[in-house]
Amino acid sequence: MDKLTDPKELRILLTGSNGFLGQKLCDFIVEKTPHKLFCTSKSANRNPKKSGYQFQEIELTDLDRLEKLILDFAPTHVIHTAALSSVEVCENNPALCQSVNVDSVDFLASICLSKDIHLTFLSTDFVFDGKNGPYAEEDERQPTNAYGASKLQAELFLQNSSCRSAILRTILVYGVIDDKNRSNLVLWAKQKLTAQESINVVSDQYRMPTFVDDLAIACISAAEKNARGIFHISSENLYSVKEVVDQVADFWNLDKSLIHPISAKEIGQETNRPKITGFVLDKAKRELGYRPTSLVESFKLMDEQLKSLTN
Repeated sequence: MDKLTDPKELRILLTGSNGFLGQKLCDFIVEKTPHKLFCTSKSANRNPKKSGYQFQEIELTDLDRLEKLILDFAPTHVIHTAALSSVEVCENNPALCQSVNVDSVDFLASICLSKDIHLTFLSTDFVFDGKNGPYAEEDERQPTNAYGASKLQAELFLQNSSCRSAILRTILVYGVIDDKNRSNLVLWAKQKLTAQESINVVSDQYRMPTFVDDLAIACISAAEKNARGIFHISSENLYSVKEVVDQVADFWNLDKSLIHPISAKEIGQETNRPKITGFVLDKAKRELGYRPTSLVESFKLMDEQLKSLTN
């Protein structure tokens, strides 16, 4: 990836920097932009790359410390990736889900409004019920689980606030980061099939998976452009989850007979996960200059990135 083009230096506060997207964003902002970066996460810094940015361990629910950090660092932009994203944890711990996924966004929106800070917020295809995908940004939101409902509530907070904000919804993020403890669908399938292990993969849920490099670039673009409103960020082609794994096997020449299709019903996901999502990307292409990478092209880039990590 070439250097990003905006020469204006921003001061970016990144939450959730230990997360999959968070680590990729940290690396890209440091390596590809002139911006100043302050990273936060609820645990010690897990990014193998430690230079070029500041880091502070903060619980997202500790609003007093979060406010102090914002006042001390004085960011021009916040990119808020931190979230409780497990469907099951959100279902079983509604108080924590509310605190992390909703209350923190309400708090950030209020302080960003008072300090004229631009806020980029990460949301999900799970705000939709999966009955009418692919979806445009303005389509009716009808989540089927507590995680999606919490993200919808946060979206509504931002839409009802005068805070300058961009909401980036995304789907099934995958790719490579330096932290080998973070996995995703593509890396999981590659690792299991390489080890000649049989895997069960859902064949009746359909998604447009998102290459993490594309999503990181979209987040930076939203900040640099001070974008407003909702944007859909994903790939362009709709696949069943099993079809994605089949392509993993094809690309890396792995044994597809080890891949066994199962239904969402068999693993208790028939009603609490949307069946078909996918996004219409026209707005992101037009306003953010978004250019999604195809599945096969992303695998080529991942292969290069994986080889560089072993050298």
